[in-house]
Amino acid sequence: MALAASGVLLLAGCAKMNAALGQQWLVVQFNSGTTTTTARHVTAACSHVPGVTLKGITPDAAQKGMVESARYNTAEASDSDMARIQECLGKFPSVLGVTLDEPGDY
Repeated sequence: MALAASGVLLLAGCAKMNAALGQQWLVVQFNSGTTTTTARHVTAACSHVPGVTLKGITPDAAQKGMVESARYNTAEASDSDMARIQECLGKFPSVLGVTLDEPGDY
């Protein structure tokens, strides 16, 4: 019985690890001084891209009301979707750049 319980826990752990490894993130870096309102405007304007889900906007710890970055889950995005989100984000002068993060990049 204990062996069966151990097997179930092991499989549950593997499932969580596989889910984590299947993640792919696009991180948007904003220029210094970008307000929360501006960041929300940018992310809303680019929310139409399929396969790309906004997971959060990171506030700037040093400046109240300012934003440092936004993070998108792109695990379901095709190459075409990735090109569309980058093209959309590139239209905004408040976007400093984008980086693609995958498990193991940290």
